Amino acid sequence: MLPTNQNKDGDFTEARELFEEMVTWLSSESSCGLEHSELENNLFVNGNELLRRLLQGYLDKRKSDEIESDCIGSDGVKRTHKRHQSRKLKTIFGIVIVNRLGYGGRGIHSLNPLDGELNLPPEQYSHGLSERVATSVAFNGYNQTVDIINKTTAAKVAKRQVEELALSSSRDFEEFYQAQQAQYQLGEKTGDILVISVDGKGVVMRQEDLRPDTKKRAAGQKKLQKRLTKGEKRNSKRMATVAAVYTIEPIVRTATQIVNPPKLAKIKRPRPEGKRVWASLAKEAEQVINETFDEALSRDRERQKKLVALVDGNKTQLRRLDQLAKKHKIQLTIVLDLIHVIEYLWKAAFVFHAPSSKEAEDWVSDRLLRILEGKSSYVASGMRRCATRLQLKPEQRSAVDKCANYLLNNRDYLRYDLYLAEGFPVATGVIEGACRHLIKDRMDITGARWSLQGAEAVLRLRSLHVSGDWNDYWRFHLQKEHHRNHQAKYFSGIPLLKSVIQASICTNTSYKAMVF
Repeated sequence: MLPTNQNKDGDFTEARELFEEMVTWLSSESSCGLEHSELENNLFVNGNELLRRLLQGYLDKRKSDEIESDCIGSDGVKRTHKRHQSRKLKTIFGIVIVNRLGYGGRGIHSLNPLDGELNLPPEQYSHGLSERVATSVAFNGYNQTVDIINKTTAAKVAKRQVEELALSSSRDFEEFYQAQQAQYQLGEKTGDILVISVDGKGVVMRQEDLRPDTKKRAAGQKKLQKRLTKGEKRNSKRMATVAAVYTIEPIVRTATQIVNPPKLAKIKRPRPEGKRVWASLAKEAEQVINETFDEALSRDRERQKKLVALVDGNKTQLRRLDQLAKKHKIQLTIVLDLIHVIEYLWKAAFVFHAPSSKEAEDWVSDRLLRILEGKSSYVASGMRRCATRLQLKPEQRSAVDKCANYLLNNRDYLRYDLYLAEGFPVATGVIEGACRHLIKDRMDITGARWSLQGAEAVLRLRSLHVSGDWNDYWRFHLQKEHHRNHQAKYFSGIPLLKSVIQASICTNTSYKAMVF
């Protein structure tokens, strides 16, 4: 940063005056005896005003340094009409006024090169304020975000503007990850196992944003005034597809170690690496699965890793994963989530034993051990025979038949003896956590009914934070904002950047780098 030109020190006069007033007040008797909270509040208000005046002074200095020059738009037309223009900018410190030259002409839109140099947004809210809003919206409701911004900055943002800023802040999500995939480095050392996982989670939507089939069912359903009718909650939801991709080191285990883990010797589990999780309400499940595959393949261009897909048995997922594996001619190991298997076993156990009984627990442990040893078909046939010997009625043995069918229909994905020997993960803890953290914790607010656009924006912002990509994304977003709002509007780039720098150099006799 270059020091202020001595001839233009007046640009920061108001900031200096306020700073001296603050120091004088802190040194005066009137501040003695105040509690620290009163000091904090006073310094917060005046501190923001001081920073606002500093920013205003800098903007005024840039205006005075601006040099008139030729300005040609992307349409190839030279802007010959020049006039001074002003615009308002709401920042985290308060409102500032940006004065600059405008270049225009009859029947053509005007250009403001200084806006491009400062990368000012087209709307009145600064990028710094937009980032605060986007970060808050990722974790808090819109009304909460309004309160947070009002309390932690000198800006005031209404709920409608919070929603709009969330939308605009998330607009480069897709392009950011496409760029990330292109930049994955060959030979980068990560875990030998590359895992992909997909699941679904419902979000309560406004009726106009439900999918056609769900909307039709909801429209034809009778409703009560004082309580939900059967199926009403289900028919108010749109399914979000949640995806996860990560690498992990193998950990070889035995069936006994999982069912009866040793109490003293704890197994050190490897942690997922490069974990990316995201979710989409707007896209169909097949499209999200395609993107998941693309993300995985971009991380293993040399095809050196073992690709594993963790699923819950959803037929759409299984069919699409098989199609993609054949398309890309790669070996994909599909593993059925062990947690789902255990849930089916518990329901079947309660047919034979009382809930919460030791007998039920032993029954589940025994069947789980056999399934982990690769004997899922044997377990399925055994529980069916047991139900038949007990002469249970169809409604009594329903949970047993469902469990047996689940095991038999998915036996190709229940070869846990091989998975454990290879050190593969066998449970979808990452994707289940993503469903809870991405969807339930934020979207499942009591009484909330989401618009499709608003929900998709929040999911994108939340995904970036959960995946640890927020800082990189925001830098990318600001670059894209500069290009579409400024760079793309000029024939050969913003014209005054070099002129302003050269003018500053010529009018300063010495320069010292300042690091804050």
